[in-house]
Amino acid sequence: MRLKMTTAEDPVNYRYSGVLAHPTSFPSPYGIGDFGKGAYDFIDFLAESGQHLWQILPMVPITSFGNSPYQGYSVFAGEPLLISPELLLKAGLLEQADLSQFPDFNPDRVDYDRVREYKYPLYQKAYERFAHSENKELQKDYDTFCQDNEDWLADYCLYMALKDEQDGLSWTKWPESLRNLDRQNRIFWEKELKDQIHYQAFLQFMFYTQWHTLKRYANDKGIAIVGDIPIFVSSDGADVWANRRLFQVDTKGYPSSVAGVPPDYFSATGQKWGNPLYDWKEHKKEGYRWWIRRVKHQLDQVDYVRIDHFRGFESYWEIPADAETAMTGEWKKGPGAELFLAIQKELGDDLPIFAEDLGLITPEVTALRDQFGFPGMRILQFAFEGGESSFLPHQFDTRNCICYTGTHDNDTTVGWYQHTSDYARDKVRRYMNTDASSVSWDFIRICLGTIARYAIFPVQDLLKVGSDCRMNTPGTAEHNWEWRFREGSLNSGMAGGLRQMTELFGR
Repeated sequence: MRLKMTTAEDPVNYRYSGVLAHPTSFPSPYGIGDFGKGAYDFIDFLAESGQHLWQILPMVPITSFGNSPYQGYSVFAGEPLLISPELLLKAGLLEQADLSQFPDFNPDRVDYDRVREYKYPLYQKAYERFAHSENKELQKDYDTFCQDNEDWLADYCLYMALKDEQDGLSWTKWPESLRNLDRQNRIFWEKELKDQIHYQAFLQFMFYTQWHTLKRYANDKGIAIVGDIPIFVSSDGADVWANRRLFQVDTKGYPSSVAGVPPDYFSATGQKWGNPLYDWKEHKKEGYRWWIRRVKHQLDQVDYVRIDHFRGFESYWEIPADAETAMTGEWKKGPGAELFLAIQKELGDDLPIFAEDLGLITPEVTALRDQFGFPGMRILQFAFEGGESSFLPHQFDTRNCICYTGTHDNDTTVGWYQHTSDYARDKVRRYMNTDASSVSWDFIRICLGTIARYAIFPVQDLLKVGSDCRMNTPGTAEHNWEWRFREGSLNSGMAGGLRQMTELFGR
């Protein structure tokens, strides 16, 4: 689903707004938000409140290190923990007795280890019922899914099966015969681990089946979904293992340099992400085919896609793998326009891409963004720390942008206001003509009123919650990605107030 845009033939100034909320944050009795009732209730709230955008974070299968959605075992696969047990029950793959008891999960935080311990035995039961099911239609849908996604699914499922066989170790620590799998060994392990491979494929089938049903529900209510593509991939994953020629790694999978960013607003020493860097010369040799597949796959799942760390396509920060911090890195040239021209050639000129253009942005990065007409981001929390910031609404120089109160990497607006400088707080109060008693809604109102074509705000700002509810603190590995809100938090009264405010500003 694509939203209407202003054109010469249709000069209406179309303006849209929406909410950033990752599915893990939804209410659910199963310890984590998923594609079940909590997700459908959230979509109903968006429709009731007059919103047209739902932004999510990456839904890749997260690694156990930090549980970050920006570190996944595959950029093509989906996170199994988002599969709804209730929808498995509805599909006849679980029985009511299977869901009659569950741990006393914390309704405010995700305990990923406890959720895995609870959910994966349920998934195993569902798989066994599926494997012995006489439901020919479901089996046919599964076979079609496997055929349609063979180009990534086969490698991913084998990788995950081998990973289980190797007690969860990263592939860089596997025996050499598994690190560098030849054709004969692959045939052997595909037979040896046949059931485990089918189980992994079943999880992906259920993930995408449930997700596409949810997406249709959202689109039918006039809500477009904004996905998220992290620029880099995890070293512990099928992407590098199966395509290492496309990455700067040795035969054992170890990189000499890794990705990150120099010191900035979020960290005085920069951020050393640790992801392997791309070998862009190899990508160019094959016509950027892997990236074209990646963007196409993502756009099959969502309506728009935010590309994280967009500036890395113009130049990226290369950090020695053995460096303690990101401060010793250096800038290296990325593929630039060549990559996006290749994507346009395959997917069409009008790419529904949002560019995350934060951090150290040079004229070259801006030129790359503008060459393709990608809207950039304006973050209101960044507007009040100094003088005439370009993030101040009266400084916006284009409608083709997305105004955010904050992102998943920011503190909540309430938390930010409580911890920012006296200067910034005073500037907020004077700029917004407010006593700041409902400061997050003041930010939402200003966000909606800007000239930006899109206005998006985290669900935490709707709920007026503080720093203990922020989604992520960059540069830290613990207690991130855990926040959840409770059932009933988003109510009709809030929806009515947000709708009135949204309509007031012509969105």
